[in-house]
Amino acid sequence: MLGWIVALIAVAVATSSAVRTYQARREAYGASARAELHERQAKAAEARTLALTEEIRQLARRRIPAAATALSHRTAPVPGLREAAGIDGEAARLLSEAVQAARTAVLEERGRVDAAARSAMRGTSAKIQSLLNQSQHLLHELQHEYDDPRILQLDFRNELALRRTQATAVLCDAWPGLARQNSSLVEIVLGAQSRVPGYERIKVANHLRQERLALVARAAEPLAIALAELLANATAYSHPDTEVPVTVQQTAGRGALILVDDAGIGMDDDALERARTLLSGPSEVLLTELGDPPQTGFAVVGRLIARYGFSCHIESSPYGGMRTMLRIPAHLLTVMDDDRTLSVLAPKPVHARGTGAAEPAEPVAPASAEPDEPAEPAGPAPAAEAEAPPAELPTRRRRARRTDSPESSTTRPQTVEEPTLRTPEQAGAAWAALQEGTLSGRKAPGPPAQAPPAASPSDDLGDDET
Repeated sequence: MLGWIVALIAVAVATSSAVRTYQARREAYGASARAELHERQAKAAEARTLALTEEIRQLARRRIPAAATALSHRTAPVPGLREAAGIDGEAARLLSEAVQAARTAVLEERGRVDAAARSAMRGTSAKIQSLLNQSQHLLHELQHEYDDPRILQLDFRNELALRRTQATAVLCDAWPGLARQNSSLVEIVLGAQSRVPGYERIKVANHLRQERLALVARAAEPLAIALAELLANATAYSHPDTEVPVTVQQTAGRGALILVDDAGIGMDDDALERARTLLSGPSEVLLTELGDPPQTGFAVVGRLIARYGFSCHIESSPYGGMRTMLRIPAHLLTVMDDDRTLSVLAPKPVHARGTGAAEPAEPVAPASAEPDEPAEPAGPAPAAEAEAPPAELPTRRRRARRTDSPESSTTRPQTVEEPTLRTPEQAGAAWAALQEGTLSGRKAPGPPAQAPPAASPSDDLGDDET
């Protein structure tokens, strides 16, 4: 009996010992599993922390600077998250918000800086423009006192500086600075031509059905500024031995159209898209987005378009370079009074099928082209259309010209004599009279006229932009 008791006790002790050993092993295994789990969690947390640190580093070094660059260069890439899988949704959202906040802050600061720069340049341009106008009057007086062709060269450079200053003022939302009366459209084209280096390369063809078609006073000087910028662009980016054809014509009851063609280097797709964006008249153009040195020509034209109601389109030209089409709506056009004398320098209208009239050398856009459709080169308009006045414009009855007497007609020479050579004094006097017409074209009552003689090819006139 005692043996059974001892055996039972031994079995109980062994069972208890086995249970304790099993529990100890189980606890040890659980502790090991928990330790391994904690270690994995710690490693995962460390990896997430490292990934987030790398994302923050990339945010500071690459993403925010790239986002700021993309504000000026739209094609510049902006990198995203390096390892999106290692970043949880909340952290990724906060990082994206940081990029957007930085972009907004940069835009606001650029706007403030640009507004301050515009204000400073606007005041400075007004002072410089006033001084250049005074210099122009003084040079005009000197031309009558001294027969020195260098005064004409100086006056022409003063005119170029005045155009640059005037364009800068317009870009900074200033008034153009000159007031005119209603001005002949062709004379405005000649006035714009006289403000451009290489003006002798510009060949103007007048295809107006109404010779005395004019612009209303408030739009005359803005159109001259815009056209001068387009002409400067055409002459600057084409070979000096090539011509720049300019065609002035009326559209079918929809105003007037000025075509400027050049045989230059053309534009790639990005530059063409950028030019069309500027010419569309955007609400705001930052000065810092115009390059270094700034190319302001298209931006100036765009500002004038947005303010005065013109429209401008640019495309490839059949001459190999670019063609710009400046459209003038009918509400900005009028007809000059018969008592106003047109400039003798203004080219006479070229009628397509008139008796003894020559066919135009430049391609003319179709008169029925819509404002949002590029005009394609076409032949001369039919005679019936060329003689009909636009439906939306007022018309005036032309005064009958006095015919010559039979005696004077019989004594008129039938052949054209060769022009005689002029002395330097006569040439200087002729250029002085021409410059007087140029000066009067910049004043309110007078029409614009041709510019003084251009400088030699070696001279740097500083007009290499638009």
